[in-house]
Amino acid sequence: MGNIQMVGKSQGPMYKGEKPIEAGLAPMFTLNEIAKHAIDFWLSTEDLPQSDNRVTLAKDGNIRLSYTPSNIKPKEQLYKKLKSMINHLGMFEHLVQRNLYMKNEIDISGVAHQAGTCRFGADPKSSVLDTHCKAHELDNLYVVDTSFFPSIGAVNPGLTAMANALRVGDHLLERLGASTPES
Repeated sequence: MGNIQMVGKSQGPMYKGEKPIEAGLAPMFTLNEIAKHAIDFWLSTEDLPQSDNRVTLAKDGNIRLSYTPSNIKPKEQLYKKLKSMINHLGMFEHLVQRNLYMKNEIDISGVAHQAGTCRFGADPKSSVLDTHCKAHELDNLYVVDTSFFPSIGAVNPGLTAMANALRVGDHLLERLGASTPES
């Protein structure tokens, strides 16, 4: 489904940046008080592949992104689960307005972990890279970032990308007949 994690503390001015219209109606001291008593969470779900999603180059040289959000229902279920867990705690119900929240969805421009633009597989007709992340059509081009991921999970992909880069590096050492320095 995804994950729920606590994150660092919000500050009043952050609300102004995230929700400028709503936060603009409140004085800063009110936003600071809300932030002081807030519990901050980050919800993230896997972004599943969509066959129509793609990055293309337009005739004028501009990059075009065609993207359709996916996994909407699990995202909504995850949010309901978080609300249920918080309500189940039953703490401070007399002090806290239970339905006051600064929910914010991040659109595609705020995505930090792009992935999936170079499908990999055995068949050059349906993939750009082979199973060693080498371009099918070029003998000396390897892609070792998150482009080869079929989807992007609900967690930071950094360690997986590094592990794959090491795997591809080992393949290149073997292919080139090189040896690793002894420790």
